[in-house]
Amino acid sequence: MRLISSGQHHATFEFGDLQVISLRDGYIDMPPTRLRDEDGRTLDELPAAVPLAGDNLRLSVNAFFVTDGTRSVLIDTGASNAWHDPTMGLIYDALDEAGIDRAHVTDVAITHKHEDHVSGLIAPDGSEAFTNLERVWIGAGDTSVFTGRLEPIRDRVVPVSEKVAINDWTTAVPTPGHTPGHTVYDVRSGTGHLLAWGDTVHVPTLQFDHPNVSWELDGNQSQARAARAALLEQLTRPHHFVAGAHLDSPGIARVTPSGDGYALEYLAPPIG
Repeated sequence: MRLISSGQHHATFEFGDLQVISLRDGYIDMPPTRLRDEDGRTLDELPAAVPLAGDNLRLSVNAFFVTDGTRSVLIDTGASNAWHDPTMGLIYDALDEAGIDRAHVTDVAITHKHEDHVSGLIAPDGSEAFTNLERVWIGAGDTSVFTGRLEPIRDRVVPVSEKVAINDWTTAVPTPGHTPGHTVYDVRSGTGHLLAWGDTVHVPTLQFDHPNVSWELDGNQSQARAARAALLEQLTRPHHFVAGAHLDSPGIARVTPSGDGYALEYLAPPIG
């Protein structure tokens, strides 16, 4: 995995015979009270290594475009204007900056139903953001999100209820816990695996050192914790990389064991 170009809102990596483009949708500030210990209680205090923006945790919001030059898949779509936060909804600028024509996006893979991942299917003006969209892959437990503003997309939804190949080099892997339909996408190239893992980790400066810490919005915290443990262990294998929606943009890194937890090594400097 090698960084080959970057800009204000994107970073492009060579990944064997694939290109992986990280797209920055922006960031959202969240209170530290959303963090939970193993008993579901609010953490008493944060380690000094966890930075705050004012009194809040600052979470990057990333999406990822993967292509072999012929076929492509966009993993997550950002928030559009659904979150009503001016720091988000930048994915369309990121796509333009990276030279990706939205009309060429036919397949979108959604990690889960929360607004900062699925809302970008609809542009701020209410139109479909991807005019030639053919399929939207999403965990079967999360398909209920396709109502209201997302209703026009419903006829192209492909529910994922078990491990399934969505193209020659990407496999959808159900990892319920954060939401019932939370799904990880395993992207394989000739040089390794990239796991686009959605909301497996929200606070990278904390949850790699302390992977048992969970998030208030994990629908099933024990299930989410177990999924995180299994994915972290998988990522320590040779030639495995992670693409995280809430890792610091551009959000692509490798994971190694470290003490009772794990260490995270980003493959590119922060953008944004």
